[in-house]
Amino acid sequence: MARKINKAFMKPLQPSDALAEVVGSKAIPRTEVTKKLWAYIKKNKLQDTKNRRNINADEALKVVFGGKKTVNMFDMTKLVSKHLK
Repeated sequence: MARKINKAFMKPLQPSDALAEVVGSKAIPRTEVTKKLWAYIKKNKLQDTKNRRNINADEALKVVFGGKKTVNMFDMTKLVSKHLK
């Protein structure tokens, strides 16, 4: 039986200006936002080396993370969703 895709995840959402600095300004589905965010985190080596669950924000991500210098990956999705319309 094929897995049913949740249409809410596939609906293109517009990133805020702050999030657009990281993932681009085009409206994209939430799943793509997450992929692009992780690509950015890995490219810029922002994942904490000791605790891999934590993301150390650079200047662009700090704005997205509400000014926090470090967030864990579970809080990250909650903070990022505030930047999607």
